[in-house]
Amino acid sequence: MKVVVVGGSSGIGEATARLFLEQGAEVVIAGRSEPRLQGAATRLGEVRAEVADGANRNSVAALFERIGMFDHLVLALSGGRGAGPIASLSIDHLRSGLEGKLVAQITTLQAALPYVQASVTLLSAATAASALPGTAGLAAINGAVEALVRPLAAELAPLRVNAVRPGVIDTPWWDGVPSEFKASVFAQTSQTLPVKRVGKPEDVAAAVVMVATNGFVTGTIVDVSGGATLAR
Repeated sequence: MKVVVVGGSSGIGEATARLFLEQGAEVVIAGRSEPRLQGAATRLGEVRAEVADGANRNSVAALFERIGMFDHLVLALSGGRGAGPIASLSIDHLRSGLEGKLVAQITTLQAALPYVQASVTLLSAATAASALPGTAGLAAINGAVEALVRPLAAELAPLRVNAVRPGVIDTPWWDGVPSEFKASVFAQTSQTLPVKRVGKPEDVAAAVVMVATNGFVTGTIVDVSGGATLAR
């Protein structure tokens, strides 16, 4: 089994690569930052690290030419922008978020299609199915990612296409926000979620590996949000 994790240099992508490795897979991780990729490769051990920009068609086309045929593609790309009240939301930030996640996932998928043989797994986020003030931009981005799943599963069959929807997960993404804000969000999440804790990258990785390797699952969105999207 050969797996390519694009966005595999930290967080959910790195945890997914680690779990595939533990299951005996040959794993390639790809990302834009060579230092971050090398750091992940050192932590993971027996992986191949490739520098590629998911939003650049030429870059990802060259990536898959180097890799050749493989079984499972995981798209753990994220732009990281798009949050904020709609009245003051920066359209430039929204556009950056769309480019970094939705457009990058589609661009990478297009380049991978001649090479991927079994499954594609997209990463969205729980904002796509929630009603949280200040997340309309993120909801639009992640909702668009999820809207791809069913038509692509039909169009690309027998290639299987699924998505995993993480909630609040303790990843390096949170290093870019003020520590007080992070602490507040994590405390509130732990209080209000049915599971009473913040998620771990390994929680999401387990779902990614499941949908990628289960040959009878396609066109499905798996929620890994600890119950954040439950109607209450």
